[in-house]
Amino acid sequence: MKPRHKKAKPDQRINRGVASLEEAQAWFARQNIEEIECVVPDLAGVARGKIMPVRKFLGMPTMNLPLAIFYQTITGDFPEFEGVVNAVQSDTDIFVTPDLATLAVVPWAQDPTAQVIHDAFHPDGRPVEESPRQVLRRVLALYAGKDWTPIVAPELEFYLVERNIDPDYPLKPPIGRSGRPETGRQGYSISAVNEFDALFEDMYEYSERQGLEIDTLIHESGVAQMEINLRHGPPLELADQVFMFKRTIREVALEHEIYATFMAKPMASEPGSAMHIHQSIVDADGHNLFSHPRTGEETALFHNFIAGQQTYLPAIMAILAPYVNSYRRIARGSGAPVNTQWGYDNRTCGLRVPPSNPANRRLENRIPSSDANPYLAIAAALAAGYLGMVQGLNPSDPVATDASVRGIELPRSLSESLRLFEACEPLVEILGSNFCQAYDKVKEAEYETFMRTISPWEREFLLLNV
Repeated sequence: MKPRHKKAKPDQRINRGVASLEEAQAWFARQNIEEIECVVPDLAGVARGKIMPVRKFLGMPTMNLPLAIFYQTITGDFPEFEGVVNAVQSDTDIFVTPDLATLAVVPWAQDPTAQVIHDAFHPDGRPVEESPRQVLRRVLALYAGKDWTPIVAPELEFYLVERNIDPDYPLKPPIGRSGRPETGRQGYSISAVNEFDALFEDMYEYSERQGLEIDTLIHESGVAQMEINLRHGPPLELADQVFMFKRTIREVALEHEIYATFMAKPMASEPGSAMHIHQSIVDADGHNLFSHPRTGEETALFHNFIAGQQTYLPAIMAILAPYVNSYRRIARGSGAPVNTQWGYDNRTCGLRVPPSNPANRRLENRIPSSDANPYLAIAAALAAGYLGMVQGLNPSDPVATDASVRGIELPRSLSESLRLFEACEPLVEILGSNFCQAYDKVKEAEYETFMRTISPWEREFLLLNV
């Protein structure tokens, strides 16, 4: 590894967030920050926006961007807008305003730099429905209307891989401090994590400087596959942390001359990567709605919540598994759950109830892949649970055996998932019709781009045999 440039370490008394522009101005001065990244998460979870001098930001914190940033595909293209917005509307300006609670340093910048996540609004003040942060806010508002507050804790898996500049070549595990790559699976191995000690020390330092609350780091079952768990908290805050962490670990890995990838299935012979989401709901007094206040037993609302996720999992797969590659993870024998079943501490089920006391009773949704947009994945999972509670749905019986023998109960392709997504009226109503139409158009365009690519499998088995 090459020696890294020394970074200026800003004042760390405030890691993330201020309450006003006045406080922000003092924060910038204390940190000697002269530049700021004004960031908007798009449908893919990519950071869009502008970089500007702090003095300009303080003078005019609201900036303009085209609505089309929420219609851009992962390949950088735009779908046909017909039926959603017209070409003129797509290129008109929206206003994005900073959520100062997300203000943080950019630890990997060469010069002291800040970052802040923005929310999007139309000129008349209406929130932009296509914005992933707004989709999550919309779902949370439904919970707030019932005096319910969701609590979530994401678990995020990713791979460290050797630098790969030619997409025609398969990915390889990187070289660790021993000078050798991993050759066998090292699930939960401490020494395998220690192979990348320097990288993870930087990861923790950068995370701390941004106020990202990492709970644990483990080596997962794949070769150079890792998992970080974030501490539980409010859904919007945790989605912001996942968004920021993805940027962080990619930057840290690049400094160590390797890649970090959140592809759902980056290597054919290795397990896929997930973003498990632990979910619970508390009432206005902070009591867990999933547990009876006197007896501690499971409540009807808990079972309704499970049933909602069971019922709507196929319809939200287009969000939980958003790319063609995501469905390579959803396969029997892959180690990933492929069903809508639930069970107690049963990881073969798509929905798992972890061991806990009544105060911490929760449901883990094990279906989302790590490539999912965290705002949208959390919003979709909570929307499904909400529908289960308000509709009074009842779950199936819990599964205590291997649920994978029941076969695949989820869509196997992005196109199949999109059909179910489009047809689910209760989900469209909750997430917003403008968002759902935009999402559908973007994903269809990405699928068509993929279908124009001829794979090595096709050349190997079809070229001379058919």
